[in-house]
Amino acid sequence: MKVEICRQKPSGMKNKRETIAVIGCGGWGTALSLLLCRAGHRVTMWGVDPEYVKKMRVSGENTMFLPGIEIPEDMELSSDPGGCVEKAGVVVAATPIAYMREVCERFASHISPDQVIVNVSKGIEDGTLLTGTGIIRDVFGPGVQPAGLYGPSHAEEVVRSMPATVVAVSADKSIACRVQDIFMTSTFRVYTNTDLVGAEIGAALKNVIAIAAGVCDGLGFGDNAKSALLTRGLAEIRRLGVAMGAREATFSGLTGLGDLITTCVSPHGRNHSVGVRLGRGEMLEEILKDMHQVAEGIGTTRSALRLGEKYDVDMPITREVNALLFDGKDPLRSGNDLMQREPRAEFDNP
Repeated sequence: MKVEICRQKPSGMKNKRETIAVIGCGGWGTALSLLLCRAGHRVTMWGVDPEYVKKMRVSGENTMFLPGIEIPEDMELSSDPGGCVEKAGVVVAATPIAYMREVCERFASHISPDQVIVNVSKGIEDGTLLTGTGIIRDVFGPGVQPAGLYGPSHAEEVVRSMPATVVAVSADKSIACRVQDIFMTSTFRVYTNTDLVGAEIGAALKNVIAIAAGVCDGLGFGDNAKSALLTRGLAEIRRLGVAMGAREATFSGLTGLGDLITTCVSPHGRNHSVGVRLGRGEMLEEILKDMHQVAEGIGTTRSALRLGEKYDVDMPITREVNALLFDGKDPLRSGNDLMQREPRAEFDNP
């Protein structure tokens, strides 16, 4: 049974109708396409597989990633990179980080510097250690000024017009404000921030901590353990972000604490689900066999650990998650090793 999407006008006073291309037809790409379409924008959503794009148009829904949610007829679907983005003033990159470079390269000859590129994927590329906006700059060139949209916002809730609040981020405040105006609706509130480094590090690393939180639940640990893990996980994220030049206050906001809470407690969280299964004794290879969506925290764990080494930041939780995922370490032993670390002050400068 399909759920009909109600249409809402944006609450932003300056809002005007934009032509927008969304690159990626996963759950989040589809949810944002629908959000923008019902806000009155002209939207084209791109998918890599022409056959699946055709299937979505025929069925009127994204059966793999958001089953039961109706795709309106006035929302365009495409598998043609040029036709999708060349007339768009705004391009939303909604491809998992592991595939983002390859997908961006398909679009490189069709992107112009005057387009606003909004990254909504959360992760760190293996090898380069670049975030989503870093990959966009690397592929599209220095003339492009990318923005980001991050915060606690599960696709399954956003498409049902359940309230959510996120942050539009860009080093250029005017771009952040434009993204805010485009995405703002009566149920999707958007703040602005110019700390792109802090927002992206918070958005990426919360997935690593979510895996650890899932392990806690899989082992049957209680609320005390999970609260401590989230608190110390946030401290770990903040240490790395500040070392990379981020503002400390960003990690108390929606792209830090807010996103961390949602990802670590929600039944929609893929990274948390991976952790639960690890805590119950399953190996990563077994878990990946049944997953048709990407858990960004798996790939980001390795990259985050390398960033910690690069910036000389101690990351004990990330280190243990890495050992669980890639070395087959026993989850209970990981928990014990974290608890029995050398005693220290809670804050670096007490």
